[in-house]
Amino acid sequence: MFADQILQMPQECGNCPIRHRAVCARCDPDELEQLDRIKYNRSFQAGQTVIWAGDRMDFVGSVISGIATLTQTMEDGRTQMVGLLLPSDFVGRPGRNEAPYNVIATSDLVMCCFRKRPFEQIIHDTPRISQRLLEMTLDELDAAREWMLVLGRKTAREKIASLLAIIARRSALSKLSGSQGEAVFDLPLTREAMSDYLGLTLETVSRQISALRRDNVITLRGKRHVTIPDFARLLNEGGNEGQALIS
Repeated sequence: MFADQILQMPQECGNCPIRHRAVCARCDPDELEQLDRIKYNRSFQAGQTVIWAGDRMDFVGSVISGIATLTQTMEDGRTQMVGLLLPSDFVGRPGRNEAPYNVIATSDLVMCCFRKRPFEQIIHDTPRISQRLLEMTLDELDAAREWMLVLGRKTAREKIASLLAIIARRSALSKLSGSQGEAVFDLPLTREAMSDYLGLTLETVSRQISALRRDNVITLRGKRHVTIPDFARLLNEGGNEGQALIS
């Protein structure tokens, strides 16, 4: 396994693609300067472990680009994917010393990390950052509740369409405006990973992706490059017509 890299020249906040969605979204220049003093960027290659469950976390941070999975290993050794980390998602929990889940990079991943102890002091002293972190936590709770609906009540086709819509909306390559228009992105999960996350067989995932392609809901170049010609139609296929679907 390759070691992760600490990037020598962290990305400037003003040019950051997640600047207006991340934990620092409401910071004024002075607050950004405080964060800048404790931040560093880390990059991971696809397949690398960011942190293992139970390990001590000395950092928190935001995903700048790429996608990671959250997994949990049961006592008998089985592993279950329990979540995805997409661009702007926050990694780690202030006040908690150990990681609750394995975090695995599924694509090349870049993170903006903050040293944990100084960050905890900053959120204590800076209402805008603590308020934004609370908002993101509540958004994550809403997403978890909506995902329970996806896993528990939707058909296989609706599950696949819902997952594609979530990734499209959160992808840095997406050109969406609201729920309209075209979306273009590289699918960061293998079909095996999708089947694990959705509770479907590999054959079912492949069959449903082929059906969505045949019905012109999506187009594929290779196995990973996805174009969604009409995002509203994809939402409808996922049983989410008129809904935001985990923005």
